[in-house]
Amino acid sequence: MRLSALLPLLAAVPLVALPGTAAAAPGCFDPATPLTVEEQRLTATLPAGGPAVGPELVRLAGFDPLVAEVKRDLCAARTPHRAARVVTQAGDRLWRTAVDRAQGRRPDLGTLDRFDDRPLYWARLQLSSAIRQWTPSFGVPDRKSLLTAFDRGSRGLGDVRFPLGKTRRVMVSGFDPFQLNGPGLTISNPAGASALQLDGRVLDTPSGPAVVQAVSFPVVWDYFDDGIVEAAYGSALRDRARRPDVVLTISQGRPGRFDVERWAGAWRGGFPDNNDASVTGAVPPAAGWPQPAVQFIETTLPYARMLEVTGAYPVNFNQAFCVWPDASHPGTGTPVCRSDAPAAGEIAASGGGGNYLSNESMFRANRVRLGLGLPSVAGGHLHTPVLGQPADPAALTDPAFEARRQAIASQVAALTSAAATTPGPVVPPRATESPRSAVNSLPATVLPD
Repeated sequence: MRLSALLPLLAAVPLVALPGTAAAAPGCFDPATPLTVEEQRLTATLPAGGPAVGPELVRLAGFDPLVAEVKRDLCAARTPHRAARVVTQAGDRLWRTAVDRAQGRRPDLGTLDRFDDRPLYWARLQLSSAIRQWTPSFGVPDRKSLLTAFDRGSRGLGDVRFPLGKTRRVMVSGFDPFQLNGPGLTISNPAGASALQLDGRVLDTPSGPAVVQAVSFPVVWDYFDDGIVEAAYGSALRDRARRPDVVLTISQGRPGRFDVERWAGAWRGGFPDNNDASVTGAVPPAAGWPQPAVQFIETTLPYARMLEVTGAYPVNFNQAFCVWPDASHPGTGTPVCRSDAPAAGEIAASGGGGNYLSNESMFRANRVRLGLGLPSVAGGHLHTPVLGQPADPAALTDPAFEARRQAIASQVAALTSAAATTPGPVVPPRATESPRSAVNSLPATVLPD
């Protein structure tokens, strides 16, 4: 099944006043055209100097010929129709190449660890910056539509195809790297790496084989405002013949453990995104989708099965959530954190998964699931352990860093297999951790004191 719903114009991300550069042929690209904050990081190097980190990771993964070819094809385009074909095919090709490399089907591509998610992220930015700075011979292009088409393909949003029949179907989502400023430039996101490992795979489960389809989300508030989560999950859920049995959002969470989150909350804490933009307030609705007006959504994943999964890291069922002390004035006062269940009329300050985009991915995916009248579809969120960075600040990678990422991705596959199991009745175990500590331990969560 190919996602058929129109994706909102996701390319309308904030631009900055300072120009960036895109490596391209003179005369075809205008380096004075401003780039996004994300795209400007393409020129950033490690503190010790050396080549720019993003392009070097692209080169080490063997993606640079693909990037160069797309730029040449874009310069050669003489009509809007041809340009649209170039960027649409480029997005699809980049995603499929990244998945094939990650799953070992492209051993010819580079020397970098195949589990590394960073080359996809930086190659996407190289090409989005090229599209943004492209100066065609035929006049002003519909650049916003071109950026949307490319971005959609490069995140797997046009590649979700579930089979017919009784095979169980699981849809998962990962995320781009984030917190990339300064020393964070070499950060990798194990959730994004896991999505690349899972896309298209058939997993063995106690309930039979399960087909997995994966997408990857940006760490940008504007994309969520424009409905990228609903476009991905909602489009799949609307297909009655092939809809997923399980929707599982995945992101990087706390150090040293996996967390199956019980609650998602309808609040944004305002931590800056990858464009350094900050948004605080209630999670807004996405246009065009049925969405109930709820403050919290509880997981329907078979978490008891998931807690039985063993591996390099323990698996926890996190039941924390936080509410504003005065429901009539959300955003003020010190949030009250508990681990029982939200009461009617309480206003979310945080889900157990925090109040950043990971929590919001769970909230939006399951809000549209409920809006479509599908309470029997299992849905929820998995937080992976924090991956960290290479031990040497001057290194792009090292064996320990690669081993941690591979261990996390392998355990995510096992947890996804458990999530695809037909659930039975379960009773949540008693929480043993301070709810406020559980929420505060998440990076990028902002919880006022």
